[in-house]
Order: sequence, then C-alpha cells, then structure tokens
Amino acid sequence: MPMVQKGRISGLLVGAVSLALGLSGCGASYDTTSPRSAREHAAADAGHSTPAASKPNVLKEGDKSGKGNKSDNSDNGDDTGSVDCAIAKCVALTFDAGPSGNTPRLLKILKREHVHATFFMLGKNHIVKHPDLVRRIADEGHELANHTWSHKILTKTDSDEVRSEITRVQDAVARLTGRTPLLMRPPQGRTDERVSKICRELGVAQVLWSVTAKDYQTTDSALIEKRVLDQTERDGIILLHDIYKGTVPAVPGILAKLKKDGYTVVTVSQLMAPAIPEPGKVYRP
Repeated sequence: MPMVQKGRISGLLVGAVSLALGLSGCGASYDTTSPRSAREHAAADAGHSTPAASKPNVLKEGDKSGKGNKSDNSDNGDDTGSVDCAIAKCVALTFDAGPSGNTPRLLKILKREHVHATFFMLGKNHIVKHPDLVRRIADEGHELANHTWSHKILTKTDSDEVRSEITRVQDAVARLTGRTPLLMRPPQGRTDERVSKICRELGVAQVLWSVTAKDYQTTDSALIEKRVLDQTERDGIILLHDIYKGTVPAVPGILAKLKKDGYTVVTVSQLMAPAIPEPGKVYRP
C-alpha cells in the first residue's frame, strides 16, 4: 500500500477514535436505557401492552381514594396508569433545581392546562426554603424527584458525600410529603459506574434528558420556547428550570404548541410505564 494512502487511513482512524472519545466523555462511560425501551420490555414481559385509559391526564387533585388503575409509582405522586405512551404520542416535562419563587406561577399554569410534570428538587436553599411548595407539588399530583442537596458534581465527589447529597433530599421530601423519590437527576447530567452503584444502593434511578432550552443562558422566553419545540420528539424528556426568570413565561406557549402537534405531556414515570424505574440505571431518550 502506498505510504500516502497508509497515512491517510491512519489519520482517519485517529480522527474517528478522537471523535468517539469526545462523544463518550472519556473516563465517564456508562450504559443507558431509553424510556421507550424500558416500557416495551416491561410490556413484553407482561405479555401485553399497557391498558389504555379513557383519559390521558393523571389523577385529579384531591383524589386520595386510591381508586383507578394506579401503579406502585403513585406513592411518589404519579399515576402511571392513566396514560399509555405506547399508544399516545408522549413527551415528559421536567423541571430542575427548584422549588423557587417562580414555582407557584408554574404550578398554576400546569393546573390550568391539566398537565403534570416531574420536579427534580434541590435541597439546600430550595426544599429547605420552600417546604410548602414541596407539599403543594405533591398535593397537585406532580412527580417528586431528587436533584441532590447542593448540586455537587457527583463524579468529582467522594462516595460518602455522594450518598449524603442524595439521602438528604430523600429524607427531606419524605418528611414533608410522606413520599420518597424514585428518580434522581445528577447535576449537569454527570454520572459514572461508581455513582450508579451508589444510586442502586440508595434505591434511585437516574434520569437524563433529550431536550434542553439552556434556559440558564437566557431570559428570552420566546427563545426558550423555540429551543424546546425545535428539539422535541416522541418519547423525549424536556429539561427546564423553574428557578430562572425567562422559563415559566415560556411554558404556556410550549404546552399549547405540543398539544397542537398531538403530544400528551406526562411525567417521567408515566413515560416509562408499565416499567418501574430500576435503581442505579441511567435513563436517557
């Protein structure tokens, strides 16, 4: 083989390896499962699809009777039996890093639109500062989830501190609501095999995302709305923050357009049902 051709092939291989390492984030390799895959495998194991409900929305506020087709996840504030995402065109809506002073307005919007979301809550300066909002999030039927106590990057934190970051939120939410989160979103989405092992021990699954508006970079609500809608696909997970000024005003437009496009907006556990989130696993669309 001519030396020029050998050099060209060698260069291509080096480039491909470099690209692969860059995409994987060298040193932070881990397996992921999509919500759709989890749902389909659970349905196949059960030998049938999820029973379709007559209404796509979750249990109405104030209905604590336990009637209806509810899965075990209902203890976490989420009625996964109320929508079949194998049939409906679903997308999960999630909010990180609250609650905050913006959350009451957000909850009012979600209630008006008959939408439930998953709230990945921070402990320090959020759960501690807004305990009544944590209770309200639970009482209005949203899914309670964990975003660590103080937003430390778990892959750069020693194991004992990782356990503390997760456990303190679990305990605080349980004290306030009587419900213990099943889901945890690692800050900046950074996780690895060590963090996953700790999550497995603590009984929480990890949830990443497929849609981000990067609302921490802008207060332009129209831009936030556009970024979300441009990226949204069926079985995706939308990441927003209810702590930033421009985010909550973007939500009505996002919900209206998603509804027009035929989407049913759900919680993460609804998106996965009948699968139950498996502790330690990393779920990403």
